[in-house]
Amino acid sequence: MTASTALILGDLQNGFAHPDGCYGRAGHTSAAIAAVPDKLVPLVKRARDSGVLIVATLFTLVPGRGGEPIISPHLKQLRPFLKKGDFAPGSFDQRVLDQLAPADIEVEKVAFSAFYMSRLEWVLRKCGIERLYVTGIVTNGGVASTVRDAHVRDFHCTVVEDGCAAFSDELHRAAIDGLRPVAAITTIADAMTSLTAG
Repeated sequence: MTASTALILGDLQNGFAHPDGCYGRAGHTSAAIAAVPDKLVPLVKRARDSGVLIVATLFTLVPGRGGEPIISPHLKQLRPFLKKGDFAPGSFDQRVLDQLAPADIEVEKVAFSAFYMSRLEWVLRKCGIERLYVTGIVTNGGVASTVRDAHVRDFHCTVVEDGCAAFSDELHRAAIDGLRPVAAITTIADAMTSLTAG
């Protein structure tokens, strides 16, 4: 089973969760989001030791004219502090957090869903992946959108509830409840047991 399983690290990047990332510099943080990376370290190690494919999806702001980032209007409204250089390809912001690196595969993403206009599905199919354990931030954004897109593509999804977070506990819980019809819900501890058994 582990050969056909991937662990998705959704947007677990310096820009979102490191104090020196652009969200941290703007004071746009939450304790729950900051806690997720360290909580996931044992699961990532277990996945790596079990031969599970580790895929990091990396939110990216593609530089446009003059290097200014191409930002969707809704995101610019939500996060007006984003500026030139933030989440640029190869930048500190874009990189996977050190405690979770390295991923086997990194996939740039430009929207909430990691499947939207990316090579994620191609990578998963080529690697023979059928099952996804999904972690990341934020639960009600990238995680929820990616899981729903995975579901319609016939991947079996398991959301690691305490391996995800949002900017409020209420948003996190509502997103998890909303995903129950399309995904299994588990914990880090139970996911580690499942990966060992698999």
